[in-house]
Amino acid sequence: MAEIADTALSDNRLADAKRLHEARATRTRRFLLSPAILTIGIVGLFPLTITMIYSVLSPGTYGGVTWELSGEAYIQFLFERDIFDDTLAFSGSYLQIYGRSIGLAFVTTIGALLIGFPTAYFIASKPREQRNLWLFLITLPFWTNLLIRTYAMLLIIRDEGIINLSLMGIGIVEQPVSILYTDTAVFMGLIYSYLPFMVLPLYASLEKLDFRLVEAAYDLYANRLQVLRRVIIPMAKPGIVAGCILVFIPGLGAYITPELLGGGKHLMIGNLIALQFGSSRNWPFGSAAALILMAVVMVALLVYIRNAGKEGARHG
Repeated sequence: MAEIADTALSDNRLADAKRLHEARATRTRRFLLSPAILTIGIVGLFPLTITMIYSVLSPGTYGGVTWELSGEAYIQFLFERDIFDDTLAFSGSYLQIYGRSIGLAFVTTIGALLIGFPTAYFIASKPREQRNLWLFLITLPFWTNLLIRTYAMLLIIRDEGIINLSLMGIGIVEQPVSILYTDTAVFMGLIYSYLPFMVLPLYASLEKLDFRLVEAAYDLYANRLQVLRRVIIPMAKPGIVAGCILVFIPGLGAYITPELLGGGKHLMIGNLIALQFGSSRNWPFGSAAALILMAVVMVALLVYIRNAGKEGARHG
């Protein structure tokens, strides 16, 4: 009986020691994570909380807000209030801005994918000692401020820019092609700005591709399209998804590129939000517009994650 009691006591002591060790390990992890959590709270959650609060307040006369609760900012997004009888009428002007921005961001994502996929495949197919050079050339534009890069694109596509001078020099056109201050200019600028965001995730996926599988597919009489569709794209799918997200989301909220290359003729979401905090002095509506944009992005990501989870479950 004494031996049994001693064994039980030892087991209890061992269990207590394990619990004490786990508690210490938990405290240590929390202590080590606290700087990151604090940073996320200050940089991310705190500004978001301020934005949410501002969106349900009333605008100040000369900017800022007055601390009076109001849902006018969200009403203004879909309706226009008559100044005489205070009635509401549906207005789709802001929806058009969001639709234009989503469409342009989508087209930019597709264009970046069509350019970035062959580029990433080209780099991944090179000998390992040459890849760093090509990656260096891809990331080199990031060493320069986005504003300067956008101005450089402006000098390229303007009427007296390199493109028009080249086209007129070889006799393709007689007069400069008007590219600047159009949606085409914004499209070109967005692709130039965010193309590395597409190339790098694609390269990270394609780098892991076993090119012996490609050779085996050719040995089994698959043509190039079949090899691309059944071997390469499935292996590169994580990079495709990551690249599309990294291009589409910042493309939605782009401000500098539409402002400089688009000339402010066609507002995009980023310009609309900046305008509310600037000359319009309507901070609540600017906050509401930013939150609506975030909600649209969140819903799109949740739908994708849910569909991806179902597809993964079907494939085991």
